[in-house]
Amino acid sequence: MKTVVFNNTVLRDGHQSLAATRMSTAQMLPAAPTLDGLGFGALETWGGATIDSCLRYLSENPFARLDALKAAAPKTPQMMLLRGQNLVQYTSFPDDVVEAFVRCTAKHGLDIFRIFDALNDARNLVTAIRTVKAAGKHAQGAICYTMSPVHTPEKLAAFADELVEQGVDSICVKDMAGLLTPRVTFNLVKAIKQRHAIPVVVHSHDTAGLALASYIAAIDAGADSVETSITPFANGTAQPDTVRMLAALAGNPRLPHYDGKRLFELRQYFEGVAKELAAFMSVANERVDSDALTFQVPGGMLSNFRNQLKELKMENRFADVMAEVPVVREALGWIPLVTPTSQIVGTQAVLNVKFGRWQNLAQATIDIALGKYGRPPGGINAELAALARKKSGQEPVVGRPADLLAPRMSALREELSKKGIEPTDDNAVLYAMFPRETESLYLKKSPAAAPAPKPVVITSPAPSAAAQPAPAAVNGHAVRRFFITINSRRSEVLVEEIS
Repeated sequence: MKTVVFNNTVLRDGHQSLAATRMSTAQMLPAAPTLDGLGFGALETWGGATIDSCLRYLSENPFARLDALKAAAPKTPQMMLLRGQNLVQYTSFPDDVVEAFVRCTAKHGLDIFRIFDALNDARNLVTAIRTVKAAGKHAQGAICYTMSPVHTPEKLAAFADELVEQGVDSICVKDMAGLLTPRVTFNLVKAIKQRHAIPVVVHSHDTAGLALASYIAAIDAGADSVETSITPFANGTAQPDTVRMLAALAGNPRLPHYDGKRLFELRQYFEGVAKELAAFMSVANERVDSDALTFQVPGGMLSNFRNQLKELKMENRFADVMAEVPVVREALGWIPLVTPTSQIVGTQAVLNVKFGRWQNLAQATIDIALGKYGRPPGGINAELAALARKKSGQEPVVGRPADLLAPRMSALREELSKKGIEPTDDNAVLYAMFPRETESLYLKKSPAAAPAPKPVVITSPAPSAAAQPAPAAVNGHAVRRFFITINSRRSEVLVEEIS
């Protein structure tokens, strides 16, 4: 019987989940050769929030990080997490930007592109998958796992058919909130393996303490790979620790071998890194939190919500906000809760509790209701759909949303040239996603200091109207001004009060 393969996430999701994505390239490089020599199926080193963090907090060029890690760990395939048409941002980009980003990343040596869409809308994966394949790299299609009346294991397994039709090389069951239970995992993996011969990877988080047991069930069902990390950037809201996973598989005929001495050396090394990153780590993220099963939101959002509601002087409304999350989610067509939809749903839940249901709509809520993010798995609530049309003056999108986006690469190169930055494709795609941070990096400016990333923050209304005047009304509606921070990106929002 073929042994199962472990992929290791310590250089990406491990520290993203437990240390606010603050591990620097310099902190990674001493461990990279040891990780490379252990024989993991892949090392996750890039994508997700790491590109944002490189530019915003660490003054690093993300492509330079990838180059350095490829040089330090040349034997093991390196992997990234790509949000389909959203790339590594929270909005959609036109096809030419997606294509350029994939080509640039492949050129710098990235081997495996794990591509997902927050709504499991296969249309939002077409361009990225096609471009990865054209570059001769491995395209892994991801199924975002969630629980709802429209997300049965059978329907999720059927989504694998759409991914295979697009030519993916493997399939990942991506459980971002740690909701997979052992029996569901077994049945889902079994169903996919019975339908398709390509490899199946299971990725989960141990937020609710279920990931290890679910991994064992996945392995028994025939999964080819599962994903682990290295303590102290493991367990809790991250992936199970590699040593712990090996121990749990003792006696299993599919047990792999990974050098225990080297794993211990890595643990010792990363303990030192964790001390350096202590300001960004929290005990709350390291413990099992069964609330994730009740609220079905990614674990990192739970503790952040408590802090953010305290800032709003709404700490006594935590239960109300949590109860509103599934209401918003159902109204938006039972969308899975993963970046960026988890932040959007969380923001709207707070607005509903603070002002009354649907009295204030975030722009992103309107965009989802209009289909600008893709096709929700369930139908949009009729009242919300009508409000979205009324507020925006637009009708819902028909067809693939990216088809409505004009090409941007030429304009991006022109903007870079005017700013005195070399107009390469590398620079253009970074600038498309993070303009201020990219400009700061290349023009040697110091970005403004920012707090540690938080999934959703809605601060109290902005400073006085005299200091920052807001229009009295928009479209005949009274206006309130708010600052909203989503994954550390702070934006000013004018919210209309709709009667």
